[in-house]
Amino acid sequence: TAFSFFPIINHRLHSCNFFLSPIAAHSHIIFHLCLCSAEFPDLRKHNNCMASNLTPAIYAKLCDRATPNGFTLDEAIQTGVDNPGHPFIKTVGMVAGDEESYEVFADLLDPVIKERHNGYDPRAMRHPTDLESSKIQSGHFDERYVLSSRVRTGRSIRGLSLPPACTRAERREVERVVVDALSGLKGDLTGKYYSLTQMTEKEQQQLIDDHFLFDKPVSPLLTCAGMARDWPDARGIWHNNEKTFLIWVNEEDHTRVISMEKGGNMKRVFERFCRGLKEVERLIQERGWEFMWNERLGYILTCPSNLGTGLRAGVHVKLPLLGKDPRFSKILDNLRLQKRGTGGVDTAAVGGVFDISNLDRLGQSEVQLVQTVIDGVNYLIECEKRLEKGQDIKVPAPIKLFK
Repeated sequence: TAFSFFPIINHRLHSCNFFLSPIAAHSHIIFHLCLCSAEFPDLRKHNNCMASNLTPAIYAKLCDRATPNGFTLDEAIQTGVDNPGHPFIKTVGMVAGDEESYEVFADLLDPVIKERHNGYDPRAMRHPTDLESSKIQSGHFDERYVLSSRVRTGRSIRGLSLPPACTRAERREVERVVVDALSGLKGDLTGKYYSLTQMTEKEQQQLIDDHFLFDKPVSPLLTCAGMARDWPDARGIWHNNEKTFLIWVNEEDHTRVISMEKGGNMKRVFERFCRGLKEVERLIQERGWEFMWNERLGYILTCPSNLGTGLRAGVHVKLPLLGKDPRFSKILDNLRLQKRGTGGVDTAAVGGVFDISNLDRLGQSEVQLVQTVIDGVNYLIECEKRLEKGQDIKVPAPIKLFK
């Protein structure tokens, strides 16, 4: 970063403190605080979690620290400095450059995680992981309303830097490790990898038509975090032959794993999701690698918003009447659901079709979150049916978290 020479100076001064007189040591401390004060970003007009929690004192404490891979605080917060806010969602405003970022910068990341994840305390709480899809109940929606079902998450390869900070060699190693492991998938999970640098125009057009192809990141939230460097080097898409199990390589995370299909059979989508994830992890481990995971934060990903499960289970659902009801937002809040337009986070609903998904990621298991979506979407459909008949609807009581 533009500030990288200051940590070097400060590190050298700290290492010399033993030889300084008390007056000189005191002067050095004042000099260090002045440097940090001069570097503290102007966040007065910002609306993201980083800006809400970064104080001059925390900045002074962390500004000259770096992870073993050399990732600094200024690199972690740059996307939040450059992007003051989001019109619909309060963004996180910072990223991790590697697994160690969550420890080295814990004085800032812990309160950011607590704010973003509805009070989850990463120092005192433990995150549950549960990929037993047989526990799901009532997972088949009324297909007059639900058009498609999808579950996604991310996984990171331990020992390699995350996309905001990885070298070209590390990025290529992620691709090599993942693609090698995916070649071992069998049965209905058998598929093919399409490298962005090597695919033909026909393959590219087919992936675009299937709505699979991710393009070069244009969102400033991603570009300011350094995720678009060297594009499209070592990026690609893998999918099974049925195009129902999909893995993106080296986009926002090392991998994004997606299970999806048309219609409302969320239980089948989640069953394939869990089975595929377990098989991919087994194949990764066979090759001497493992995913980033710990008891407090669950699966480790680039953005703190995706810690824990990293899971977003969602449906495209037709709610033309409920979507216009003034109680819709409150109902979603109480059910711990969020809505997007069918084109993504910045888009409006078209034809009364909404993308409805779980709001939470951390502190509840995959099974719990998918069940929350199933129960919540069934409630939304019931509300839509009542409104069609001219009947009234009720706002449900808020769901309690961290039981």
